[in-house]
Amino acid sequence: MGKGLIVIIILVLVVLVFFGQYIGVKNTLVTKNEQVKSNWAEVDVQLQRRADLIPNLVETVKGYAGQEQAVFGEIARARSALLSAKGAGDRSGEIAANNQLDGALGRLLVLVENYPQLKSNENFMRLQDELSGTENRIGLARKRYNDSLQDYNTYLQKFPASLFATFAGFKVNDAYFQAAEGAREAPKVNFGTPGQQPAPAPAR
Repeated sequence: MGKGLIVIIILVLVVLVFFGQYIGVKNTLVTKNEQVKSNWAEVDVQLQRRADLIPNLVETVKGYAGQEQAVFGEIARARSALLSAKGAGDRSGEIAANNQLDGALGRLLVLVENYPQLKSNENFMRLQDELSGTENRIGLARKRYNDSLQDYNTYLQKFPASLFATFAGFKVNDAYFQAAEGAREAPKVNFGTPGQQPAPAPAR
């Protein structure tokens, strides 16, 4: 067998191995990326569910605290930004708007302490329970999304995936869903502690 033929066979084998590695890496990246998308879709569903609860929650609070316009306006702006980012498919924008909404909701539920009559409002209590449950689901969905994104990014940056990722059309995705500082837990409302008198509700 001539040396030229041996060289050709070696080159063909190298190409086949290289192509096989490329296909394997690409298929794995596709699988991991689809898992990231699936987990983000669950986050998206829960964010939408919370956004749908907010108008009713705000309207209920307005019945007792109509003068708190600054907080209501902040919530409305954050909710609008969230829905706009969602409609545009802007994942990073949606995360940023959600963090703004976290802060605004936290302030809303803190000011509720000044209106103890809300404690006996069944509609408010039901909405608060639904909001709390949604916050918990958001937390779980966020963790699954972040874990899958970390798995994707880690694999993509390891050898040999790092050699093929660009050719396969994949790149690092740094859109992690991090809760805003001070919003690591679902907001809680304390309607007064034993021995303390809650602030009187304004006349309606």
